[in-house]
Amino acid sequence: MIPEDAGVQVHQDETVRARICVRGIVQGVGFRPFVFRIAASRGLSGWVRNDPDGVWIEAEAPVSRLRAFLKDLRESAPHLAKIDDVSFDEIPTEGSERFEILESRAGTATTLILPDVATCPLCVADISAPGNRRYRYPFTNCTNCGPRYTIIEALPWDRPSTSMKHFPMCEECRTEYDDPYDRRFHAQPNACRFCGPQLALWDADGGELSTRNDALLQVAEIILLGGIVAVKGLGGFHLLADARRDETIRRLREVKAREEKPFALMVPSLGAADQICHLSNLETRLLTSPEAPIVLLQRRRWSGSVSVQVAPGNPRLGVMLPYTPLHHLLMSELGRPVVATSGNRKDEPIATDEREALERLRGIADFFLVHDRPIVRHVDDSVVMVSDGREVVLRRSRGYAPRPVAKGPATAILAVGAHQKNAVAISYAGKIFLSQHIGDLETPEAVEAFHATTRSLQSLYRQEPVAIARDAHPNYGSTIESRRLGLPAIEVQHHHAHVVSCMAEHELDGTVLGVAFDGSGWGPDGTVWGGEILRATRADFERVARLRTFPLPGGERAVREPRRAALGALFEMRGEAAFDEPVIASAFTPEELTALHHVVPNPNFSPRTSSAGRLFDAVAFLAGLRAKCSFEGQAAMELEWSIEAAEPSVEPWTFVLEDGDPAVLDWAPILESVLRARAAGESLSVISSRFHSTLAAAIAALAVRVGEPRVVLTGGCFQNRVLTERAAGRLRAAGLEVFTHAAVPPNDGGIAVGQLVVAARRVEGGRT
Repeated sequence: MIPEDAGVQVHQDETVRARICVRGIVQGVGFRPFVFRIAASRGLSGWVRNDPDGVWIEAEAPVSRLRAFLKDLRESAPHLAKIDDVSFDEIPTEGSERFEILESRAGTATTLILPDVATCPLCVADISAPGNRRYRYPFTNCTNCGPRYTIIEALPWDRPSTSMKHFPMCEECRTEYDDPYDRRFHAQPNACRFCGPQLALWDADGGELSTRNDALLQVAEIILLGGIVAVKGLGGFHLLADARRDETIRRLREVKAREEKPFALMVPSLGAADQICHLSNLETRLLTSPEAPIVLLQRRRWSGSVSVQVAPGNPRLGVMLPYTPLHHLLMSELGRPVVATSGNRKDEPIATDEREALERLRGIADFFLVHDRPIVRHVDDSVVMVSDGREVVLRRSRGYAPRPVAKGPATAILAVGAHQKNAVAISYAGKIFLSQHIGDLETPEAVEAFHATTRSLQSLYRQEPVAIARDAHPNYGSTIESRRLGLPAIEVQHHHAHVVSCMAEHELDGTVLGVAFDGSGWGPDGTVWGGEILRATRADFERVARLRTFPLPGGERAVREPRRAALGALFEMRGEAAFDEPVIASAFTPEELTALHHVVPNPNFSPRTSSAGRLFDAVAFLAGLRAKCSFEGQAAMELEWSIEAAEPSVEPWTFVLEDGDPAVLDWAPILESVLRARAAGESLSVISSRFHSTLAAAIAALAVRVGEPRVVLTGGCFQNRVLTERAAGRLRAAGLEVFTHAAVPPNDGGIAVGQLVVAARRVEGGRT
């Protein structure tokens, strides 16, 4: 029988007509032909249509057939579909005799947009088969794969609303597009070599050298000879270079001003990934998933097929498989790993237009492989890792955005995120949608990308936010730019937003204990926060504990100089005697030390911080790692990497918890232990392992002292797999329930979600 909650009151053999609305990810995934096929197989009449509200169906049949149809609808949907809700109403029968697929209808948008999806095996087979009319065609797709978010301009999901509107289909493609039994039925990017986008190879001045397959073959030859090629892909340009060539990668680092930060790799196959990295079952599934992200993997020590210049000193490699037909064809020609890094300059968004790329990547790329399908919005590659036995998204972009990440308010609110790793979020229809990664708001190009993304989200869903949620830091780029949007603003403290972002992801309400460890965030007390233990709800928080504060010599300069963080921490412990420590005296020139004698005690030049990120930097330096970094967090990352071979059961050092309001975790005994261990000749591996275990034990001790049964671990420091797993293990051993990030990044890339939820709760409470 039709489900009782469907609202359709019928007898078993009576013919009825039902109006059905299916909401969720149901457009661009072959849902209408799926409905058509199951309706035809069950002998139903009626129709199915895309609507901005979802997919609408009218189905007429005897109850037994309609019942079977509804069961198929729920249980056999296309694998890319995600059904959130199915509603039913009984309507008068019409006596119709056939089932049809109707044209889409425009209106207010509340359906979900699908992310870009990696090429499916059937399309890979098409481009690989010499007899197929799509043989070696680099823009092949079907309803199971291909571009979505990067080409859509408006809802509903129809070709005239995408950048494929510029390419009229040939007769054969139109026949596929119109056939409900074809897997390319209403595949909006459907095309072939006779009617679709085409490749061209340009020199550095934009002169055309070759086109189509010749261009692709020539690019492969250029890369194998040591050239750097800017390739226009799905959501922007990649810079591709042979990953085996030390001299090429060194040149790429020089021209891209990327001294040591790791480059991502694209490899031809899963087997190639297994040759250079260790793969767990979950990591294998992530590499081969429709999202096809960059996965951080443990490299094999014997992997000589990758230059050490790709990820200097890093035991991990960021690896991805080909995810478009263009990449599949190119990688099959190359047959080896290539560096595939974003096509941009430092702190700029990825380039999307070929003429723009010529200017912005001048002096970086030797050649440009372009195509004539416009990219509507920039979308970088996503980055994920496996931590604590689950997938953790570190950079949420291609394959993931703009799927909803959490339940949200019915009220439309725009959250503008943080200054670094910026991403914005919007709410509507009870869901929160987190944008693709935008980046650090350090350049005019990044700021423009920020505004373009906020406009795009509002335009796609036709939403006018009632308020803006933003960080309390007055000088964040996102805060400054939000003032130009002319909407009421709700300021949310940085670490509270971190905690609530994880609460929202796990649908937690009530009170939790949030451990928010990161680099920095604006503190209401005038200090730089970053090592916070908060008793938090979705609306408010209480700071129940923190790390002991210390001066940060030079403020922002200390972010790239762990020696400064170490000096500030030792000065907090020993005063002027800190300057006499051999490890400090040897790290600075006499002129620097003279200046620092005046800088460190002066709060105008050395703000006080409770930052866990800077504590990691200080320990890394004191343990014998670097004095300066070429990118933020490098020293802390190297501290984590150094313990890959250490015993996880290593005993923690002594730590001190001081009572107070808030309580204070005094790290001074920990730093003393680091200095003693190094003086005694203990290995860096053991020192680092004991530090991580000590911090994990201190987190657990604080949590037990506070007494909240649910603990959230959040903030950029919990990208550290060792810290996360050891802290979570100790908390669980103490009988506490632990929540960590998965779909929402633990770093500032997920903070907009927390901002939005806090703002919504305050709006609901009338506290704007």
